[in-house]
Amino acid sequence: MAEVRALIVAPAWIGDAVMAQPLFMRLHQAFPGLRLDALAPPWVAPVLRRMPEIAEIIEVPFAHGELSLGKRFQLGRQLAQRNYRRAYVLPNSAKSALLPFFAGISERIGFTGEARYGLINRRHTLDKTALPRMVERFAQLAQAPGSPLVRPVERPRLASSVEQRSETLRSLGIARPQRIAAFCPGAEYGPAKRWPARHFATLADDLAERGYAIWLLGSSRDRSVGDDIIRLAVQAKPGNFCGETTLAQAIDLIAAADFIVCNDSGLMHVTAALGKPLVAVYGSSSPGFTPPLSDRATIISLKLDCSPCFKRECPLGHLDCLNKLNPQRVLEACLAARADGEAP
Repeated sequence: MAEVRALIVAPAWIGDAVMAQPLFMRLHQAFPGLRLDALAPPWVAPVLRRMPEIAEIIEVPFAHGELSLGKRFQLGRQLAQRNYRRAYVLPNSAKSALLPFFAGISERIGFTGEARYGLINRRHTLDKTALPRMVERFAQLAQAPGSPLVRPVERPRLASSVEQRSETLRSLGIARPQRIAAFCPGAEYGPAKRWPARHFATLADDLAERGYAIWLLGSSRDRSVGDDIIRLAVQAKPGNFCGETTLAQAIDLIAAADFIVCNDSGLMHVTAALGKPLVAVYGSSSPGFTPPLSDRATIISLKLDCSPCFKRECPLGHLDCLNKLNPQRVLEACLAARADGEAP
């Protein structure tokens, strides 16, 4: 039997890439022996490499929003040599559908999106009421357009082996403490999704009193937030690894921690997919659209009348949805979490 080859055009956001994994699972169920490759930006590729459903990741050299028609055409012609039968285009932009079109892939599947009638030839029409969550929208692409989504939708499952965790700790020169609480204090979307540094610092002090080492994880953009937490903490001495690790290493450090406190961010979805105890803090966004997909996640939100506003910055200037979210409430959620069958 000839190998069936399909291509995923992956999202440009880490959390979205995690939520796409149930689609990959369904495609393998539908097409036994499927080889599924993925086109992905370099900053998303490490997440896809932790998914057994993906055979190969082809990194695309384009920045956020970059069109580069000539380069896309050249890469598309290179992809044509791989003989993909289908392409699943997950982003809704027109430019994301260009590569499968240039590659001559006969079946190009996705939502209509930005008027992509000539680029997507197996078009789904989004019904936001029927598919309120992003994970459901991705999973729908495994089915025929117009058919009702088969539920329940599988949950993402990222891999981090004992060997990978040990190698990451060794390469970073970190001795594993007996107890670890990891904080992911950043959020790429904007400050309206970030719990204040002073609250993280208070929580760090409370957990340090209980014998926890604190790891701060995130990108280089989160470095200053991590420094603020360290400056504001009184007793705790957090290790600021923001910008000091690769994404793959951050995945392993999350997997090594006892529990994790996150804003609504890509690393929140990574934590959920690793099955770790998670406390997720929501401000301007809503868990109704992109919740952490895990039974071990505790969602905390004040549910104020002005939220969710889905803004990058507070339009009212007070950020009450996060400023008024008391560290004691988050501490109680942490202490109710479970790691490896033990109470923190």
